[in-house]
Amino acid sequence: MENSGLVEYKRVAYFEYDFARDGGGVGDIEVEGDVIPSGAIIHDGMIHVKTAVLSGGSATVAIKALTTEDIKAATGKATYSLNAMLATVPVGSAASAIRVTSNITALTFTVAVAALTAGKICVALEYYMTA
Repeated sequence: MENSGLVEYKRVAYFEYDFARDGGGVGDIEVEGDVIPSGAIIHDGMIHVKTAVLSGGSATVAIKALTTEDIKAATGKATYSLNAMLATVPVGSAASAIRVTSNITALTFTVAVAALTAGKICVALEYYMTA
């Protein structure tokens, strides 16, 4: 793509929250994943719930890369049901795409209201590299 300023293909980074490994306490839970390099533009993504999110209360989960809820706004546990496919916040417009200013190597899952007791969530983020 000569003169376009973008590499010819998009890339995908994967991150996974797993209750068995990461716990589910109220607060921020950092989950590691692939590296999204500085200079990337995150324009889309998908969240796949592999194991339903459970809680003894009315738990909510938000997901962020750089700023609060930039990947997924706080959403009730029922939304994260088995095999649910959820869209992420970035939709590819200049107003909503995330411009990465430093390497992203982890996402933060913020659990609120009540602790989680189960769940496994895979997040795939599509990004382009600028020239």
